[in-house]
Amino acid sequence: MEVYNEKVAYENPLLSIKVFQSQRNNDFFLNWHYHREVELLLVNDGTLDVYIEEEVIRLNAGDVAIIGAKQLHRDRSLGMPMNYIVLQFDLDHFFDHSTMPYMRFFSEAKSPLSQANYIFRENKKARDEAADCIRAIYTEVTFKQTGYELAVSMIIKKLLLIMIRNDTKKALVESDDFDRARLRSVLDYVESHLHDRIQVEEVCKLANMSYYYFVKYFKKAIGLSFTEYVNYRKIKWAERILLTKDMSVSEVGDRIGMPNMAHFYKMFKKYNDCSPKQFQKRMQAWGRQ
Repeated sequence: MEVYNEKVAYENPLLSIKVFQSQRNNDFFLNWHYHREVELLLVNDGTLDVYIEEEVIRLNAGDVAIIGAKQLHRDRSLGMPMNYIVLQFDLDHFFDHSTMPYMRFFSEAKSPLSQANYIFRENKKARDEAADCIRAIYTEVTFKQTGYELAVSMIIKKLLLIMIRNDTKKALVESDDFDRARLRSVLDYVESHLHDRIQVEEVCKLANMSYYYFVKYFKKAIGLSFTEYVNYRKIKWAERILLTKDMSVSEVGDRIGMPNMAHFYKMFKKYNDCSPKQFQKRMQAWGRQ
């Protein structure tokens, strides 16, 4: 079986998404592939058989399906003409300080996101709302009115909310209810100390937990390990500095508490697929368009 790792190219580097409309005029099988982005499909006309690992989902006009990050999939178009919208996006880039606790629903640690397709299959209201969101994102990206990046970000979050609130079978990974006030002091501490080297032992005291209990509790509640969360927030801050301040890359690394350039570059590339300098040049080029 031939499988390829698709590298999704984002049109706008400020938005980690790709959305396009495709039309097929013949019976066509797309090869097996995967990518790190979550994918949503909306069929406008015709029929599409979507193969997600060992599952097959048939989509007709108005139907929606979701494919998880790095899930192996392919599709086959049936019925002519075949027209559908493909939306691919990197989930990590749409979570911020206030919404990070909801990342755990989409972590795919226990089950792939495709298991949530029953929502769109069994709940017409949820399916129609999701379809409207996908169409709205396609329109925003196509016409690029002022502020469309904000609009797309809000609509992506609405899509995620639709899934969370309609997941009656709990297909999405859900931690047990937790006392957010217990972690609020920790999250606030991280935001106010991003310029420092943040020690797990220090925040354990804030949460009034032992080291081992805190590590497990945080991962379960947030969906990321504490170290992953801190690195993620530091890189998000670095992105803002690179876009708004006249500072060298080494100065930015110092500012965010990552003076080790090798480590800074490694973490930055993990979240942006490029170096800090490449990111800055890409953003500046986009701004001149």
